[in-house]
Formats: sequence, structure tokens, C-alpha cells
Amino acid sequence: MVEDDAAQRLMNFSDSRCSLPAEYEVIRPRHFEVERIYLTRGTLATPERRRLVEEICNLYPEAEIVECLDMPHNRIDFGKSDPAALHTAGKRTLVFGELRTAVRFSEERGNTCPNYWHFSPYGFCPYGCKYCYLAGTRGVWYSPSVKIYVNLPGILAKIDRIANRVAKLTAFYLGKLQDGLAPDPLTAYSTILVPFFACHDFARQVILTKSNCVDRLLKLDHRGHTILSWSVNPPEVVSQFEENVPTMDERLDAMRRCAERGYPIRAVLMPSIPVRNWKETYADFLRRLLVSIPIRRLTLGGICIYKGARWLMEQKLGPENEISLHIDEGSTAADGRMRYSPRLRIEMYAHMIRVAREIRPQIELALCLEEADVWKAVGLEENIGRCNCVL
Repeated sequence: MVEDDAAQRLMNFSDSRCSLPAEYEVIRPRHFEVERIYLTRGTLATPERRRLVEEICNLYPEAEIVECLDMPHNRIDFGKSDPAALHTAGKRTLVFGELRTAVRFSEERGNTCPNYWHFSPYGFCPYGCKYCYLAGTRGVWYSPSVKIYVNLPGILAKIDRIANRVAKLTAFYLGKLQDGLAPDPLTAYSTILVPFFACHDFARQVILTKSNCVDRLLKLDHRGHTILSWSVNPPEVVSQFEENVPTMDERLDAMRRCAERGYPIRAVLMPSIPVRNWKETYADFLRRLLVSIPIRRLTLGGICIYKGARWLMEQKLGPENEISLHIDEGSTAADGRMRYSPRLRIEMYAHMIRVAREIRPQIELALCLEEADVWKAVGLEENIGRCNCVL
């Protein structure tokens, strides 16, 4: 309550109040079927929160609604002991709650990640990517539900305090622990977030998504303060490794529409996967992507997977899949993730960099969660620290 009140005093926006969205059309996302809804601690603490939750619940009359208002959002027992079954159930479960630690600074070690501020108005994701790295993180492994956090005003109040303390242009990343846009049809949070960052002296927003739900974004005055980044891969890779996601055609159309409205557009091509004829597959896709979309920064990455996420992936794909077969079994990297061998990563990155520069010689290129020696080997050493999640 204190944080909510502080946020409402934050500043007088011309386009939006710093509050939860009100009087908007709640839309049921095509890629999110819900069987059970949990209302956890803080969900109904204010009339504003209650209104938002009830509007969303009304979209799912078939879903069981469970009130557990004395329980934290991450302590729900789904009644599943098998991790794979738990993960499957979680994708069809919506949890409302509040997250007081929603604004954090990343602490990557053992790679060249520059570390950055990130925030979480949502948790996890309804999409079914079989290689999902989030599935192996501690929070998702034990609590793999899609979460909507209702303390958005408090989250923005904290971003405001941090940005004013830093007192220089600072990125706040939405997409590290969730898809940054997939729940927006339900919440309309974009109608608060984009105007908030548009009016801020220092804070800037970077959103990573696979969603094509951009209609609300197109109507907002963003002033270039929200950067939109899409996770992309060739359609041949999407069809094999991504389930229940917008198609690549739908994502490209969303990118084009947002670019026409002046949003800065980025793309993350990750994880690159050495499928059959991968050189031609990735070259063809990059030509299509870079000719049709005015991407300002393209970040490349391979598989970066924790042990638990790999186990879940192999439950879906089997152990002889084209990702697992190329993981370097000799050692785990210093950051605890498993990757392809340095030789394969360098070969794939170098090929894609050559193709990208043939099409767009001046495009800004970067690598994600990579080691300095790999950046150097592909000629990007000077770009270390200028990757997707930072300005």
C-alpha cells in the first residue's frame, strides 16, 4: 500500500497515471489456455487490484479459481511430484500475487554479460519452447506457473528511485524472467509502462518478447524510450523447437508495424541451433529479416542451458536431439551453463555475422552470454557490453 501510494505521487503524466490499468478491453490471448487460477497474498488488497483480477478471471469461466490469500505466489502446491508434469501443469496455471523484489540487478559471472537492471511485472511465460532456459532456473523449476504481479505502481516507484539515484540514462529490462509482452492482452500493462518510461528523464525500457500482440503499443506515445526486441529464429527451427508460439511471420509483421510507429527495434537470434543445412537456413532467414525490418541491433547466441532445463528439454525431444548432440560434454562453463563447443559457436556466429554485414554493413552486432575469447574470434571484441539488454 505504501509503495502504491508513493507511485501515484510519482509524477503527473499527460498520457497515463502511474497506477493499474482501468477501463480497457481485456483480451484472451490465443496462446494461453488456463485451467486453474490462484489468488495469492496481496492480490485483492485494494479495490484497484480486485477490479483488474476480476476482469481477467471473467475471461476464463472454465478455470477453477483458488483463493489462498495468506500464501506467497511461489509456494503453491500443484500436486505434481514429477518435474515434467509440474512444468506442463504450470503452463496452464495463472497466479496473481505481488512481488516486492521485482526490480533487481543481474549478477552474471563467468561470461561477458555487462549486467543490468531488470524488472518483473510478470513471471514465466505461456509459450512452449522446448529449449526454455527459464525452466531450469530455481524459481521456475519449483513454481512453473504464469504469474501476474499486481503491485505495478510499487514496481515503477522503485524504478523511479533507482533511475534518479543513478542519474544517467539507464535501461530497465523486461524479459529476463518472463516474456515481456505475452500477458499484455490480459493486463494492458503496456499502457502504463510505455508512458511511464516516455516521461522519465533517465529510465528507459527494453522489452524482449515472442508475442505479436502489439496493437496497444501502436497507440502509445513512446518518445523512443521503449526499445522492442524480438526473439527470432528461422521458421524451420521454430516449427521443430517452439510450440504454442506466434509464427515467425506473425512476429515479423509485429516488428514491422512497431518500426513504422518509430519504436527502436532489436532482434535476438537465440538459441542458434545446428539443424541440417544450418548455414543455408540461417543465411536465408537473416536476409529476409534484415531486408524487411529496420533492426538497430542484432544479438546472436547459442544454447545456454542449466542442468534442469536440459533434462526437461530431453523429456520433450529425447536425448538425441540436435541441441543435446552438440552440447560440449567435456565441461560446464564458468557461469554454470552448458553450451556448444567454442569451435561450433565461433563457426555459427562467424557465418551469421558475414551474412548480416553483406546485407547491412553498419548493423550493430553483439553476442549473448558469451566468453571474451569467442567475441574476439568473431571480430566483435570492441562491442563487448553493447548487447541486447542494455542501451
